[in-house]
Amino acid sequence: MSDSTPSHAKLAAAASFSSPFAAHTAHEHPTRDGLVQVRLHAERLASVTLISTWMGGTQALCAALGQALAATDLFPLPAATGQTAQCPLGLLLRTGPHEFMLIGSGTADALGALQAHITSDIGALLDLSHARCRVHIEGPHAVTTLGKLFALDFREAAFAVGQLQLSGHHHVPCSLHRLGAESFDLYLLSTYAHGQLESLQDAALEYGVALTIAHA
Repeated sequence: MSDSTPSHAKLAAAASFSSPFAAHTAHEHPTRDGLVQVRLHAERLASVTLISTWMGGTQALCAALGQALAATDLFPLPAATGQTAQCPLGLLLRTGPHEFMLIGSGTADALGALQAHITSDIGALLDLSHARCRVHIEGPHAVTTLGKLFALDFREAAFAVGQLQLSGHHHVPCSLHRLGAESFDLYLLSTYAHGQLESLQDAALEYGVALTIAHA
């Protein structure tokens, strides 16, 4: 869809995409003792924008991005891969040396705001709203569950709260954003999200698992 397409038309087009979680249903499977120690919540994302440049273009991109997001000393841009920052338009993730991903709140036209500052001589913007979704996981056995699938060191000294880790399981990519000791957001490719959610449920089943889904 062209960049000149009105925002309302883009929203209507996004709504036409089927949710990768459509075949899943909300449920609760406690342990024999009645415990639910892992909770999952799956949802589509209102706005996802990949912001990238080429080698040698990072300084200009960061300057333009800082203007677009009104960055200040209180809100500096993530300086290294894996760092994250809340900003007026949503959550900004540093996904590579020359690349960011903005998870928009959906209350503002994030892509339009970025286009006003990041021109083609500075970098590229790619709307991935249809191609990414999110699963939140929390509970006393969230880390134990994730440890079955991801070859990561989940000790907080190695994976701090607020940090993003680029990983995957069963040869499928996934990014994990740590929100707390036992709380994470997982950013999945929509194509594989159905199976990845299934794997998460299977890994959590022995601890008691509950699933909720936002189909909108």
